[in-house]
Amino acid sequence: MHANDRKLNFLGFRPTGDLADLTAYTSARNKTVWFLKAPPDKPPSDRQRHQRERFRQVGEAWRGLGPTVRQNWLDAARNAGLFLSGYTLFLVWLLCRDRPTIRTIERQTGITLVQ
Repeated sequence: MHANDRKLNFLGFRPTGDLADLTAYTSARNKTVWFLKAPPDKPPSDRQRHQRERFRQVGEAWRGLGPTVRQNWLDAARNAGLFLSGYTLFLVWLLCRDRPTIRTIERQTGITLVQ
């Protein structure tokens, strides 16, 4: 099923991924295609469960931050001109521990993120 791409593009909306019982992707002809989501045919692998657990732990850590610290991450991502949210920047930090990148963002923004 093709969506009316002109209306969606005018609104600045290019849907991809899952939404309820539907999945959307962009075809080779640059059209949005919707289809019924296929259920998984096998249970998640150990690696998938591990990654999902890591993401769950990052979410818990984010919710456990104080409001000032959380706002610092949001402000740093915005002030550094990054095309990601403060939560995503925090997620990258916890998953990758890339200290030089975080230090660069701290220098650029004047906001301390990691003690």
